[in-house]
Amino acid sequence: MNIDHLTPHEQTLSELGKRLARVRKQQGYAQDKLARAAGIGVATLKRMEGGQGGQLESWIKVAQALHMAESINNLMPEHFDSPMAEVLATRKRRRKNRKNKPGSVWGDESS
Repeated sequence: MNIDHLTPHEQTLSELGKRLARVRKQQGYAQDKLARAAGIGVATLKRMEGGQGGQLESWIKVAQALHMAESINNLMPEHFDSPMAEVLATRKRRRKNRKNKPGSVWGDESS
């Protein structure tokens, strides 16, 4: 399942929980072993895998224990290239440059 901006919150949590359980099993961890490696409680891990959320700190600890810390960069990238943000920044720079140009003439000045 692909998660996007239209995916309901509950469905997103459920999908993340399923993915976490799948990765944990692929790496050969039992829930108690992964919880211990991540420094969280087994009940917390069970809630996360059950799609009931979990604190961001717990997700980070689990990602680190699974040697997947680099995946955190995908959650909130350091640099985000937004076409709309680029357009707005360009407009802002143009307006600023026009205001700073000495002797700009609009054509409606009286001589």
